[in-house]
Amino acid sequence: MDYYSTKITALIEELSRLPGIGPKSAGRLAFHLLNLPETDVNRLTGAILDAKHNVRYCRECCTLTDGELCPICASPARDHSQIMVVENTRDLAAYEKTGKFNGVYHVLHGAISPALGIGPADIKLKELMVRLQGDVNEVIVATNSSLEGETTAMYLSKLIKPTGIKVTRIASGVPVGGDLEYIDEVTLLRALEGRVLL
Repeated sequence: MDYYSTKITALIEELSRLPGIGPKSAGRLAFHLLNLPETDVNRLTGAILDAKHNVRYCRECCTLTDGELCPICASPARDHSQIMVVENTRDLAAYEKTGKFNGVYHVLHGAISPALGIGPADIKLKELMVRLQGDVNEVIVATNSSLEGETTAMYLSKLIKPTGIKVTRIASGVPVGGDLEYIDEVTLLRALEGRVLL
């Protein structure tokens, strides 16, 4: 039995299709939207449509942007000889928030996953190989520590090493505040292998 009218139910159903939004959150969002002034709703729908129509891949790094080049690739202050490879635009944003990386990025938009039928041709590897024909000294592989991320990192290493470009992998291991007894063996082994001098 529906508690709400057809149009409210339809709005809740559409909102619940968004990632991370369950039925309760969708309901709260729906009623919030219905209580907003029409100008606010128009501004929100306008922003969604504008982004949908105008956001595209950066010509260089394949991140999402509304220009030909993203602000990072367009910046002459960035070190274009050092490329960090990430799985998605959210990963790029996470590294940018640290304020410590001055190179540029390459966004794969996924990771190799034979189980899901995602191969090298299904992610932005071709575009990366084209970039490597330029003046690149190092590729930092910053894919996730998942099985797919590790598979992608190994594939990238085998693909890039023959070009003579230095290939490095981000360190991974024990998280800050993590208790060793609760951490899996692979993570502990990674932490041991990636140890540094004190």
